[in-house]
Amino acid sequence: MNSKQKTELTIRNDYLAFGKPSFTAAEINAVSGALQSGWVGMGPETLSFEKELAEYVGANHLVAVNSCTSALFLSLLVSGIGEGDEVICPSLTWCSTANAAMYLGAVPVFCDVNRDTLCATPADIKARLSPRTKAVIVVHFGGLAADIDAIRRILPPGVALIEDAAHAIGARYADGSRVGSNGNLVCFSFYANKNLSTGEGGAIAVGSDEAIDRLRSLCHLGLSSDAWTRFRKPSANVRVGPAELGYKMNFTDLQAVIGRAQLARQEEMGKVRSDVAARYADMLAKLIPDIQVQQGIGLSHHARHLFPILLPLERLDVSRDEVLGLLRARNIGAAIHYPPLHEMSLYDQQATTLPNTDYIAERNITLPISANMTVTDAEYVMEHLAEILS
Repeated sequence: MNSKQKTELTIRNDYLAFGKPSFTAAEINAVSGALQSGWVGMGPETLSFEKELAEYVGANHLVAVNSCTSALFLSLLVSGIGEGDEVICPSLTWCSTANAAMYLGAVPVFCDVNRDTLCATPADIKARLSPRTKAVIVVHFGGLAADIDAIRRILPPGVALIEDAAHAIGARYADGSRVGSNGNLVCFSFYANKNLSTGEGGAIAVGSDEAIDRLRSLCHLGLSSDAWTRFRKPSANVRVGPAELGYKMNFTDLQAVIGRAQLARQEEMGKVRSDVAARYADMLAKLIPDIQVQQGIGLSHHARHLFPILLPLERLDVSRDEVLGLLRARNIGAAIHYPPLHEMSLYDQQATTLPNTDYIAERNITLPISANMTVTDAEYVMEHLAEILS
């Protein structure tokens, strides 16, 4: 690209957000209906959302909670994780994955990831196992399902396998079944930028009857009944208190009506993400062929919550952070997913050796992707990225 071409690129007036949620009249009308109903706490809409979402992901049971962080915490709790136990998880993840273990007095042990998939591998997880290992949390990074079956095969008896599917609503395993359908405790996020957004919130897909009953109680302060049940049957269980120490982590009908509207639009919104990702991949191959994209991003199995790329730093005279700044200066809301946890003082594991994670951490940038974007937006990003890297 010559200097004349460079000067022809204009900077858009509006900021292209990394992950702007897609809300339409369906969500707005649903919220209005919930407000007018007079009941906005946990109630019939939450129960309907849980049922519909369980059917969508193929889970036996599902409980909605107030965040994916809570979902991870509760999943570890019902798996018997406690003081001094070790929980293996990737360093390349959001801090909630590790923090959920620390809330219980457990110790996160960070594992490496594959450079192509950005997901943890059975071999590296196996290398981190110890007699104190009581759980493994696998992150489906960016919306690409990790090889859960292979990971399960290397785990000793008694080690819980929990899936952090914050990025992976709608994603599929290699056998074509949806993430959430295999009987594990699978944790989803409905945060503002997620593929299914309720502003905040999360859910746990559950395989066993015993686990779902305890999870429902734990997220309602350890009580045997929720607020909606007590409202409908005010004379029942007046004197019944908590069966165990529980937490205030329940979902609400105000969130659930948004979730139901978003769930009905998953195919529509997934198509937009697919089109944006396809345009990115096509233009990258033509304009910047030495940029690495996540393996599987073009497959229908991928949820495309993120579009991560690895910069070819070997030929650049700028750092990843400088490229990120130049993109943002052009109103492109690129981001970093994620600064690796093993480098952070909170976790006290700076001596941990994770060569693939370190390699990715120097080079990774996440390009904007959402159901609010257009293919034209994707072209704008690619043209400016190509100019910056030239």
